[in-house]
Amino acid sequence: MVLFTGIHVAISLAGILSGFAVVLGMIGDRPLPCWTSFFLLTTLATSVTGFMFPMHRFMPSHGVGIISLIVLTFTLLARYRFKLEGAWRKTYAVTAVIALYLNVFVLVVQSFLKIPALHTLAPNGNEPPFAMVQGAVLVLFIALGIAAALKFKAPLGPS
Repeated sequence: MVLFTGIHVAISLAGILSGFAVVLGMIGDRPLPCWTSFFLLTTLATSVTGFMFPMHRFMPSHGVGIISLIVLTFTLLARYRFKLEGAWRKTYAVTAVIALYLNVFVLVVQSFLKIPALHTLAPNGNEPPFAMVQGAVLVLFIALGIAAALKFKAPLGPS
């Protein structure tokens, strides 16, 4: 299970890093097709592998995983089926940012659970330091989503 957890975390971090490249590319009006494919693959793999951990009860992380898979469905449809035509371009930009946000949201939760210094600040996950960090992350991603939706107009390029 330790190896599987390590693989899941590595995939998640790769998805987050590549996701920032993709979102910044959208804001800069550059489609970055290779980064996009990698981001979508790793983000999808993050959600899927999250359900492969032993489950004794439904947890908030499962809810986030379900929401992520629903969001990714629209992201993938917009990008690969509808080729970002018409309103699908904004749908893609917004849902890609939401998918990245959900991964970062979980990263923050896990950081407060696993990093001793952060855990000391918010041992229950509902203390002000945790809420402030999650609030700041949400505000950042709202701004990124708006910027990506407004600025991304470049042609699709190869898949």
